[in-house]
Amino acid sequence: MPQQGWSAKRERQYEHVKDGLTDRGRSEEQAAEIAARTVNKERARAGESEQASRTSTEDISSGRRGGLRSHRGAGGRTKAQLYAEARAQGIEGRSTMSKAELERAVGR
Repeated sequence: MPQQGWSAKRERQYEHVKDGLTDRGRSEEQAAEIAARTVNKERARAGESEQASRTSTEDISSGRRGGLRSHRGAGGRTKAQLYAEARAQGIEGRSTMSKAELERAVGR
């Protein structure tokens, strides 16, 4: 899945991320998608891409995010994602709910 616009460094990064994910049990297809998204985000943060979303450039870096979550497993959706879904569903009292409470409230 490596793309034409990627440098040799980004190709190596893609393979490294993909190999790490497959070693941890992700499917080949899922690992390839996550690796490509990671590389594209890093390219956007470094100013190497023609287009970049605000989230890609202002959000926490992929490496830092991975480091923060590395010992917790695949914790599912973040609290912010659950909160956004609760807001979309119109759930009352969502601002004071914990992540576990939000998970129960949105019903998934």
